[in-house]
Order: sequence, then structure tokens, then C-alpha cells
Amino acid sequence: MTAGRTISAMSRIGTFAEDDLVGWVLKSPDLGGAIGAFANAVYSKNRLPMRTRELARTVIAHSNECVVCVNTRDADGPAAGVDEALYDHAQEWRTWPGYSDQERLAAEFAHRFATEHTKLREDEDFWSRCSEHFSEELLADLALSCALWVGMGRVLRTLDIGQSCKLTLPSRV
Repeated sequence: MTAGRTISAMSRIGTFAEDDLVGWVLKSPDLGGAIGAFANAVYSKNRLPMRTRELARTVIAHSNECVVCVNTRDADGPAAGVDEALYDHAQEWRTWPGYSDQERLAAEFAHRFATEHTKLREDEDFWSRCSEHFSEELLADLALSCALWVGMGRVLRTLDIGQSCKLTLPSRV
């Protein structure tokens, strides 16, 4: 332990405190800074309703088996109607009655983006249903957000970084 923090020897690219999610980025400061700017945009400039965004993010977190991603919450979530039930039922996105049609479609997109992207591309029924609930701009935000979550979630899980953490995204005042 160092200064009350447990050091994890599990990371594949260094030894960091178990709650250090960013120290490893210093191994590649230019790329790390760029992905940090991208992540900031996903969380501060996203036009998706927060419930829709958070459900899609959590579905990908489960697909990636990324513990820190599953445990992440947005500080502004409760004010935006994001409660623990949204997270608790994320793996039941097909059937849980607490999701709107838009949220369910975002969850489907996220799941399929993470698990069967080429089949998703060819699914005309999905795209028809999606066009009823998403503008092209919102679909672009959803797709770019999913790209971040799939990629970064897999990086964190693969390199075994922060897997014991619970992250709260900062409030956007």
C-alpha cells in the first residue's frame, strides 16, 4: 500500500494503484491526450438523452466484461432520470419494460455494434426501426460513442486496469 492506496501488480503495462484509471495513459501521452479529448466530447457534447446514452454504454460495458465500465455512473444522472434500475436491467434491454423504444434501440445498436457489427450493417429491419426514433445526427453520436466505449472498455479490461474501481463522471456545470 502507498499513502493508503493499494498498488495493483495486475496491469499488463505497469504497476498502478487499483483506483488509478489514467496513469497508464502517460505511457503514450499524445495518443492518451487525444482519446481523453474524445472521451470528454462523448460525455459533454453528446446530443443523446442521458438515459439513452447510459443504457448503450452499460450494454457495451457488459459485452466487454469491463468491471470499471459497468460500475461507472454519471454525476448528473439522477437529475436526468437515470436511476439504478436503468443499470440493473441493462442486460435485459430486450424485455425490461422500464426502457423507452429509443433506449431499447440504442441498447440493441450497442450490443450488436460490440458483438456482430457486420450483421448489424446488413439488417434493414433494424435501420428502418431506428430511423423512427433517431435522427442521422443522433445516430452519429450513438455510433461514435459506441466506438469509444468498445475500444476503451476493451483496453481497460485487456490491460487489467482499474477493474476494481467505481468511477463517477464529473458533473457538467
